[in-house]
This record gives sequence, C-alpha cells and structure tokens, in this order.
Amino acid sequence: MATNKLLKYAEGKAIRCLPIALLCIGFACPAGVQAEDFDILIKGGVVVDGSGAPRFDADVAIRGDRIVFVGKVPSDATADKIINATGRVVVPGFIDPHSHAAPGIESAELAAAEPILYQGITTVMINPDGGGPADLKPQIDNIKRNEPGVNVVPMIGHNGVRRAVMQIEDRSPTDVEQAAMERLVREAMEVGAFGLSTGPFYVPGKYSTTEEIIGLARVAADFPNSFHISHIRDESSYDVGVIGAIEEAIRITRETSLPGIVTHMKMLGPQVWGKSKEAISVIDAARAEGLEIWADQYPYSASGTSLQPALVPGWAQAGGEEEMIARLEDPEQVNEIRPEMAENLERRAGPNAVMIRDYPPAPEYVGKRLDDIAGLREEEPLDTAIEMLKNGGAPIISFNMDERDLEAIMRQPWTMTSSDGSLTTPGESLNHPRAYGAFPRKIKRYVLDSGILTLEQAIHSSSGLTASVFSIEDRGLIRAGYFADVLVINLDTIKDRATYQKPEILSEGMDYVIVNGRTAIDAGKLATDRSGRVLLRE
Repeated sequence: MATNKLLKYAEGKAIRCLPIALLCIGFACPAGVQAEDFDILIKGGVVVDGSGAPRFDADVAIRGDRIVFVGKVPSDATADKIINATGRVVVPGFIDPHSHAAPGIESAELAAAEPILYQGITTVMINPDGGGPADLKPQIDNIKRNEPGVNVVPMIGHNGVRRAVMQIEDRSPTDVEQAAMERLVREAMEVGAFGLSTGPFYVPGKYSTTEEIIGLARVAADFPNSFHISHIRDESSYDVGVIGAIEEAIRITRETSLPGIVTHMKMLGPQVWGKSKEAISVIDAARAEGLEIWADQYPYSASGTSLQPALVPGWAQAGGEEEMIARLEDPEQVNEIRPEMAENLERRAGPNAVMIRDYPPAPEYVGKRLDDIAGLREEEPLDTAIEMLKNGGAPIISFNMDERDLEAIMRQPWTMTSSDGSLTTPGESLNHPRAYGAFPRKIKRYVLDSGILTLEQAIHSSSGLTASVFSIEDRGLIRAGYFADVLVINLDTIKDRATYQKPEILSEGMDYVIVNGRTAIDAGKLATDRSGRVLLRE
C-alpha cells in the first residue's frame, strides 16, 4: 500500500496500472517472465514514468544496463537483487541540463559525484554558459579515466572557443578568426559534443554580436539533433534587457533552425520582477511560430556568480583580470567604472542581497552580506567590492529573484529542471545549496508542500522532457528497452537539507539510485561501484 503522502498526491484518483506499462523485451508478457533473467527487480512501487502520464502500479525489471520489463511479475519471481518499493515511487534518473560539475568529475577525489547522486541526478550536461575547453578530447579522456559516478554529456562552449582564438578582446572577430572559431565548434561536434553552449553575459562572450553566435550555431546545426543552450545576454536590465536577450536567443533559433534553450531562466533584480509574464508570452509566441524554444530553471530565488561579472561593466573587464585590476587602481578610470558598478549593484537588489561565498584574504567575510562587511570596514559597500576585486574577487550568492516569477516560469510545459550546481571539495568555500538540493527541493517544496506542480509534471520536467529536448537517446523514461537509470524515492522523507549558510548537506529521500543498471545508492547509502558513462554524439 502506498504511503499517506503518496496517496495524498494521487489527486483523488485511484492509482492504476496502465496497459502501456506491460512492455518487455525478449519475454512473453506477463506469464512468460522468468525470474532468473533479472539482475535487479523493483517490486511493488508506483511508477511515474517521466512522460508526464499518470502514475501506475508496476514492477520494474532490469537486466544488464537496460530496463527489460515494466508491469506485474509473478509473485514468486526472484532476481539477483530485489528492491521492495512498496510505498515508494519509481521514476527515471534525473537529467541536469546545466551542471558545473566537470572540474570535479575530472578529479579522482570527486568523480563519484556523491551530492549529485543524492539528488537523484544520473546524467549531467557539462560546459554550460559557454564555458569549458575549446578542445573537448582531453576533458572527455579525463572523465573516462576517473570512472564517473554519473553519466556525462559534453557541450562545446562559445566562451572557451572565443578565448582560444581571440583571448579576452573586446571586438568582433575578423573573418579568419570567425572561421577558426567555427572550425573548433565543428571539431568538438565531431568528437562527440551534443550541442553548442553560449554565455554572452560573461566575458569574452559579452563582446560577441548575435551574428557571431549565429555563425557558430549554423555549424552545430549541421549535426542532427543538436541545439543551442544559452546563458542569455541579460537577465535583468543591464544591456538589452531580459526580454531583448530572450528575443536574441529566439532569433538565433529562427535563423538556424537549431532548438534554443534559455538556461536557468530568471527575472534578476527588482527592476524586472513581474516581467516573467511578458517573457513567457514571448516564448509562447515563438513556439506558436513553430520554433523550438525551451528553458531550464533551478528552484531557488537566489543566483550564484562572482563579483566580477555581477558588478564590473564589460568594457572594464576587457583584456583579462590584470587589466581590470589596473583600471580599478587608476583613480581616473575607477571614477568612470563606479557609476556603472553602482547601477549593477542595485540591479542585484543592493549590497544586502549579496553574500560572499569565499574570500581567502579575509575568511571571516564568508557568509556575510556586502553591506555588513562594509560596515565592519567603515566604508561604502561599493568601495568594499572594489577592494575585494583588486584582491582576486569573490564568488557570491545574490538574493535577487521574486518567488512569483520563479513559480510562473516553473509552471510552463517547456521548462526543465536544472541545478547550475558545482562539484567542489566540501569546506573549500560556501557553495550554493543548489549543488546539493535542487532536484529534491523541486519535489518537496513545489509538489508536496505547495502543489505548484503535480508529481508527474515535476518528474517529467526533470527527466523525460530533458532527454527529449536534448536527444539523449533511450534515457529519461521508465520504459522497456531504455537504459536503467532508475530512482526509488520515498516521498515521506524526500527533502533538500542544504541551506545558504550550510550548503553542503546531502539531500534525503533517494532510497535507491541506479545508473546504467548498477546500484549507485543502495538503501540510502553510497555504493563504491561507479557506472557512469560519457555519452557522446554518434
């Protein structure tokens, strides 16, 4: 029998076994099922299959790295491992389309990806925001060598490519440089990248024109099932405005026919709170036009970045950090920079909305707000920020979103779940809690506690939808023939425990996490086995 919480969220309908659930490979269904054919048998659970369809009662059987049966097995069936899923939901492994986990997964220390697995994430897409190397092969080799705990999908980043060709120059590329960048994108796609990642909010992508990005997107469009995912140029009112930045992403799709994704979509800062309604209308209109436009979102009202991109105008970052610091130390130039920094700070909701995550010159600042630090130093917050920038800068958490915008975006059928999380050594700095809690938080806060979404919607946006948008073959659904990335979740205990002050606390509720048919979390405990793979374009 299902738990009280599971019954509560059945929306008043009897949980039933759908005929479509009786799927199998190599067996007569259901009477011909032979127990010895199974490596793992998940019995008695309620399946939410990732498609968005209603939940149903079913057993799930796994052989090798594939799901081979979804339905009712004989009562005496046995297998090498039987998981009693009574009172639990059985769902596809979550797919994170925006993960900064690559540097961690490339290290022996962090390759197990423990906090990622405890969120139920079985596949991460790396090199977002236009980041990552221009040459993907060494990165791919490093990840394979370390035997990752999760599946890894590489993208090729525009900022990495531009930096390799043009360094940090604030100008348009020459024809030769544009061709060189396009060649690097083509080589990465041939190596196995799934698509193009851009981040024109960040240096050096900030210096690009739309035409430059379109040129690279056309290269990616030469490869079937590719895409363009972008940290759009503006999420507030810095430059073209958040609506103009979304329209730029739509234009790229319109001119290349490449599916476009607005990544970690948000309305950043009081100046644009409430604009989610207009942004949603713009995307809906583009989709009505026949364009493939999507978004992803992490379920937090605070973002994470660093002081430099958050506050320093783009022109003052040209040439790299040393040149930026030289400008900040020049009295005449800093007087030009300050007014723009002041505006940018207000767009972030002011100094009280900026919390320092790491600052080696003064560790006591970690966890404090910028205005509090300025008070301790007896100076203006902007002067404090400038001094910190001259000493290497600092990663920050910025409390700059309105919950109503977050919920409005979340409700859209074209919005996927993401984390935007990094994978770092615990205790090295104050991480953002999304790195430990994004996916469970969406279920606990927005399904179970508030009912903003149904469970089926939340699971679909975290699995089947993502696999479909990014053409990740045979993943994202509980379906016979699909790879066995499977979660057994306890809805009575699922929760994100990470907070802004204590962000490195593992989530709860993932009783079992199975990656490619092998148990990664077993009865709530991390297994020593690692079965993640690097997924490459074929």
